[in-house]
Amino acid sequence: MIAYICYHNIKFTKEQVTTMSLDGFSTQPLVRELRAALLGGRIDKITQPTKASVFLSIRQPGRNHLLHIAASPQASAVFLATKPPENPAEPPLFCMVLRKQLEGSRIADIRQHSLDRILCFDFDSLAAGGKIVTKTLIVELIGKYSNIILVQDGVVIDALKKVGSANSRTRLILPAREYAPPPAQEKLDLRTVKPDVIVERLAQDAEATLCKGLLNICLGFGPVSAREVIFSAGLPEKMSCADLDAKDKEALQCALAEVYAACIEEEAAPGLTLDKNSKVLATSPFPLHYFPAESTQLSFPTISAMLEKATQLAGAYTPPEKDRLKKFVKTELTRAENKLGILQEELRQAENAEDYKIFGDNLMTYAHLYEDHADASLTVDNIYSEAGEKITLKLDQRLTLSQNMQAFYHKYDKLKRAQKLLDGQIALCEENIRYLSSVESSLAASSTLPEIEEIKDELIQSGFLKESTKKKRQDKPSAPFRFVTEDGKSILVGKNNYQNDRLTFHTAAPDDIWLHAKDIPGSHVILRLSGEEPSEESLHHAALLAAHFSKAQDSSNVPVDYTYRRYVKKPSGSRPGFVIFTRQKTLYVTPSAEDAARLLLEER
Repeated sequence: MIAYICYHNIKFTKEQVTTMSLDGFSTQPLVRELRAALLGGRIDKITQPTKASVFLSIRQPGRNHLLHIAASPQASAVFLATKPPENPAEPPLFCMVLRKQLEGSRIADIRQHSLDRILCFDFDSLAAGGKIVTKTLIVELIGKYSNIILVQDGVVIDALKKVGSANSRTRLILPAREYAPPPAQEKLDLRTVKPDVIVERLAQDAEATLCKGLLNICLGFGPVSAREVIFSAGLPEKMSCADLDAKDKEALQCALAEVYAACIEEEAAPGLTLDKNSKVLATSPFPLHYFPAESTQLSFPTISAMLEKATQLAGAYTPPEKDRLKKFVKTELTRAENKLGILQEELRQAENAEDYKIFGDNLMTYAHLYEDHADASLTVDNIYSEAGEKITLKLDQRLTLSQNMQAFYHKYDKLKRAQKLLDGQIALCEENIRYLSSVESSLAASSTLPEIEEIKDELIQSGFLKESTKKKRQDKPSAPFRFVTEDGKSILVGKNNYQNDRLTFHTAAPDDIWLHAKDIPGSHVILRLSGEEPSEESLHHAALLAAHFSKAQDSSNVPVDYTYRRYVKKPSGSRPGFVIFTRQKTLYVTPSAEDAARLLLEER
């Protein structure tokens, strides 16, 4: 059960918003949790679903565990996961190395390096002759430098991210080179140094604020731990260390002792702090109090459960194929938009075709008055002007007057033919732009491999992608988003064009309500009615979803068309997701990030 708790109302600045990673000090209870669950476990399987994440399946007597190691700059974390990942058809090279080196071995130890955000997993296996060989998987959770490194006897076997001399002069991470941890920090360790010593050192840092001073002095402290200490002491975060009096120092000593006690408790009280839009502000093994009243803290039974939820809310897992398709669709969309601009310019030129016929007719009329090759241009009375206006005929002096006349007529015929061709090409180009925009919108709403594969198949069927010669995965059709309104009505939202077609023409009943953002790429939305009339609230709810799952999700007063599903038709031979509809009405709604986050959290 997740409890929702709101905390004290204090103001905090934008730069106070933190990432979802634990700091080194707060990593201690996570290590205890992992040791309790995993020590002695056997490595059964290793997978690498994304470029920066690895999953280890660990078998214990009577129970299996799934260890998630994420080393992405935006969301670096280690925790016990509950949901197995969707894996690519072919494992990356680093995954194959880990499988060869670690599968079948047992976890002998899990420890934290100093109070750094570095976790070391020792794996024991039997070598020839019954000798025990120990290999260590070192997980460095240090922001953009996060890494996963496999080491034996202090020498690197392989690393997720190899670091050569071009990237670092001081710390190379390459196979066959000695592993060196990040440089040690000369800071005070709250585990071995008394709080009064730390506070006295803090008071000597005259130029620093309290928060910066704690970060400079306390080993393993990040912004979350530092701000919680300051808040618990009842002091301003921006207060200068030089201004601390005896009462302030005593309050800080007590706050440091309290935070330390909370961190070494055998039973952690993990908390995840969210803003009003359900964006992760902080993760902590103990409750936080310094965030404003409008923030929400979710409490969890374990640190792993908290980190898994934070990863989910941060959208940290993105199938690699999704990124590739997003880049491909963006490139194709840009190419189509550029081509449309060129075609429209050619059409503007083609619309001047009549001018060349007029040039030819005038030259035919006056040619007998002039000599071949004599003039670069002729200015004559325009035979089509009732007012007797002049017209200038630009000539190619290399050609005779008759040849120039034929050139004008040839240009006229060419532009007239081009006009007809360009009209068709522009219509096709505009259709491609609309379609690719809808695919772009579908990709934004999709997150699982089956959903991504459906979009890929759709692009192949539409002729934008070539079909792979590799054996295709046999995935069952992906499922749409499902929501339930307060009055019990179901709302279904398509995540891609194939899904939109299935939803509209196979799932929905004729008397259900169909919704779509007006003239904007987006998802098909179905409000299930079961023969009843829709309430204003459920219709508004469905319209908000239609606006959110469209390219207008950041706009205000988004028009959303709705009609009964029976009035929605699919033209023969049309692309996936394309429909025509009649008897529609229009609602205007303003989707908000807060509403979207709430709706997605409530998805059934």
